[in-house]
Formats: sequence, structure tokens, C-alpha cells
Amino acid sequence: MESYSPLSDETWSRLRSICKFRTVDKHDILYQTGEVPTSYSFVYSGLFRVFVTDEQGNEYNKNFFDEGTFPGSMAALLNSSTSLFTIDALETSSVIEIDFIGYRKLLLEKHDLKLFQIYYLEKNWLLKKDAREVEIVQEDATQRYQRFLLEQPSLAKRLPQYHIASHLGITPTQLSRIRKNI
Repeated sequence: MESYSPLSDETWSRLRSICKFRTVDKHDILYQTGEVPTSYSFVYSGLFRVFVTDEQGNEYNKNFFDEGTFPGSMAALLNSSTSLFTIDALETSSVIEIDFIGYRKLLLEKHDLKLFQIYYLEKNWLLKKDAREVEIVQEDATQRYQRFLLEQPSLAKRLPQYHIASHLGITPTQLSRIRKNI
């Protein structure tokens, strides 16, 4: 967190008071579709995927969260509504679960935490979301895969190919052909 904006000792102390450490086994659900979440997490170690399921039961990977990232259903938290997606562990993972209401209260009180929030959101949500939207519309599957390899090489090594294919919006067979041609 300090890489985005320094936090005072008091802010760290207050932040720790609204957090709890949790181990999540491989394939366990961190947050479930249809539930109203009360927290989000910081990934200390491990890997998660965010996915939606259509009416036929097909899963589509929206995003992946590894060490140093914050998985959670932020829209559901902000709206006090049910989550539209599920977040599950692809590896046995350790997270720090953050109470959302406590965080929001602390955010209103602490200027240094506000700066962290602004810088984190700019880099990890706004900029990445814009790039992802352009990528899906303007790039073909091969270009999207090559971008994924370039931008997320550690994830490319940790994820099963069918999860990467789903994230890219293609079938595992299409990804296999792309990999063969590259």
C-alpha cells in the first residue's frame, strides 16, 4: 500500500483494527454471486478468479487477483446490493479481509488513506479498465493473448489454459491453436 501513498502509524493501527487474516483453500469461494458482501480482501499470497455464470452454466472469467491486489465486489459494496459475480481461490491463499463499513468510516477521517485510495483506483481500476475495454473491441484473439503474456507473465504461468481462454473471450481450442501458431 505504501507504494501508492504513505500512511501514518495511526492510520495503519486503525486499519489493522478492521482487518482479519484468513486462509482460503483452493476452490473455496471468497465472495459468492447473489450475496450482499460486507468486506473485500487484500491478497497476501495466492490467486483468485472473478467469474460470472450464464443461464446455461458457462463460466466467464472477468479478472484475476494475485498477491498485492484487492478482490471484492466493489459495486455491490458501494450499493449494498448482491454481487453479480463469484470470486474463488485457484490456489490455497492467504488474505486480509477488510470490513467495508469500517474502511469507509476510516477513509472519511484519514487524508493519507484517501490519497492511497485515489492513487490505487486510478492505476488499478480506471486505467486498466479502459485498456481492457479497448483491447476486447479492437484486438483479435492472438493480439489479446500476446498482450496478456506481456502484461501478466506470472499469471500466464500460474493459470490453467482454459481460465486464460475464458478471460480472453475465446475457447480453449482457439487458445491452443494460437499457442501453436506463436
